[in-house]
Amino acid sequence: MDRIEQLKDFIKETPQDPFLHYALTMEYVKLGDVQKSREGFESMVSTYPDYVGTYYHYAKFLEKQNEKESAEKIYEEGILVANRMRNRHAMGELQSALNLLRGIDEDDDY
Repeated sequence: MDRIEQLKDFIKETPQDPFLHYALTMEYVKLGDVQKSREGFESMVSTYPDYVGTYYHYAKFLEKQNEKESAEKIYEEGILVANRMRNRHAMGELQSALNLLRGIDEDDDY
């Protein structure tokens, strides 16, 4: 049984586990399945909006699709969620990725 089928079976057993849905989405990303990856990420942010890890990978996916504005919005949403969840590490990673996307060098003087 391949990894995708395994994850689908696990989801049938535990449908409300956000990690399983996230893992399935990441498998689609690895396979280069743009449609299923996008559907998975969209589902994750609507169904499990507090699953902070989704935002970084979703925004990176959007960057690869040349959807810069959408990626920025997802980074910004993720920063808000990470702040609300008091996940400073994730918030810092999301902010760094957003700065990089915007061309802001963190070593630059403001």
